[in-house]
Amino acid sequence: MTDRRSAILKMTLLSLGMSFTAQAIAQDKFPSRPVTVVVPQAAGGANDAIARVIAQKLSELWGQTVLVENRPGAGGNVGTAFAAKAKNDGYTLLVNADSAQVINPSLYAKTGFDPIKDFDPIAPLAKAGYVLVANPSVPANNVAELIALAKSKPGSLSIASAGNGTLNHLIGEMLQKATDIQLQHIPYKAAAAAATDVAGGQVPLSVQSMPSSIALIRSGKLKVLGVVNEKRLAALPDSPTIGETVPGFGATPWYGMFAPTGTPKNILVQIQNDLAKVLDAKEVQDRLATLGCEPFKGTSDQLAQIVRTDLVRWAKIVKDSGAKID
Repeated sequence: MTDRRSAILKMTLLSLGMSFTAQAIAQDKFPSRPVTVVVPQAAGGANDAIARVIAQKLSELWGQTVLVENRPGAGGNVGTAFAAKAKNDGYTLLVNADSAQVINPSLYAKTGFDPIKDFDPIAPLAKAGYVLVANPSVPANNVAELIALAKSKPGSLSIASAGNGTLNHLIGEMLQKATDIQLQHIPYKAAAAAATDVAGGQVPLSVQSMPSSIALIRSGKLKVLGVVNEKRLAALPDSPTIGETVPGFGATPWYGMFAPTGTPKNILVQIQNDLAKVLDAKEVQDRLATLGCEPFKGTSDQLAQIVRTDLVRWAKIVKDSGAKID
């Protein structure tokens, strides 16, 4: 009788142990519920387009909804600060552009976040092409002709951006300083709106990401005067870089994924590894190519180094440009 009771007790304990183990495994599995990816820019821009490509593939890989939540405002500060204060459990992530992550700290008196202390870097995601575009009616077909036109009519040409302090704005400021021309800055609330108005003839010029402008370029509603990136873009192989006319000019914007500081290391590692799988997928590479972008695979350490280096680099550019937002 004692042996029977002992056997029953062992079976009961074994069953309970297996149940607790199963529960622990279920709790440890990430993600076990929907994940939110914060994009601190408006829908239609480069960061938004890239985030949605990545989110869709992560959703398929994880078997969970990955929701892209746009929180634009203050050049990306609003959404970035929101993500910085989110719970650090891996269920709120940030896909950010270099403009908000490494330029804003030098541009704004207060951003609401610390780009290093408030975030754990996960991995870089993509590099995007940026172009200087014009309405087809503008009597300039390249950067050299634009410089001549602008110098012949100082301050008469205007240039649209996605808003004060955005990358579009700062690249325009960089161009003016590098070429000694004067352009009137017209800030919009989103890159797509600025591109639409340039195509419509309301504003003659704009610096645009390829995701924001590629459809208008292909339809002939915008013409490319020059490529901002250091190298020519695969999507526009015949379009010279601005640097080919203005030596030393160039920037290659990047996009990366971050999590609030203190997110469990095992979750960070898993997301980094899963992002590598996503960026290896041909359909993702093809989709990014149609947006004028390319995958940017890397580790959390590499992204951390990029952030540190670019904070210093852009601080000098912002200082030299004289741009400041209080």
